[in-house]
Amino acid sequence: MIERRITARCPHIVGLGGNATPGGSAERLLAHALAHCAAQGATTALFAGPAIDLPMYAPHRSERCPKAQAMIAALRQADGVVIASPGYHGTVSGLVKNALDYVQDMAGDSAAYFDGRAVGLIAVAGGWQATGSTLATLRSITHALRGWPTPMAVTVNSAQPVFGDDGAVADPGIAAQLDLMARQVMIFADMQQRHRAAMREALPAASA
Repeated sequence: MIERRITARCPHIVGLGGNATPGGSAERLLAHALAHCAAQGATTALFAGPAIDLPMYAPHRSERCPKAQAMIAALRQADGVVIASPGYHGTVSGLVKNALDYVQDMAGDSAAYFDGRAVGLIAVAGGWQATGSTLATLRSITHALRGWPTPMAVTVNSAQPVFGDDGAVADPGIAAQLDLMARQVMIFADMQQRHRAAMREALPAASA
């Protein structure tokens, strides 16, 4: 079993998602959320585009490519996670689902899968119907991985104007939702760190 070492430090938030092509809508929304976490004092890591273009997950094979090793190592140290998926045919993309399948490698960890971590969710599609079903799937996956979906999740209809000429989020409503979701991930991460610290302090008293 791999122990997750927790020390007093800034929360570490890992973002995962996007398209196989770098710079897609989901990746830019994910980057916005991570930037807001960083502005609140978090360290962040982004795994999107080519970074999650991984071989098909095969549980019976123990070998892992360097990209998969890097992603899982980052998730093991994460205090919170943000996932962004484009809606493909009414659900999450195969690229994102395959990357999340690799989280099975964390099943035997002391904090299995996403246990004890808040997970912010972003679903983006070229129409509202697909955003809803994609978000529902992301929530179902998060629950299966023992994560805590934040109360605020973000759905984005990419058929409407979302980004400015510089590629940044220009819609103030979407930006506000992303920022709120990021704050909720940070608040939960801080609460979990305080809880773990209190538990560590209580252990000597309990054994005395």
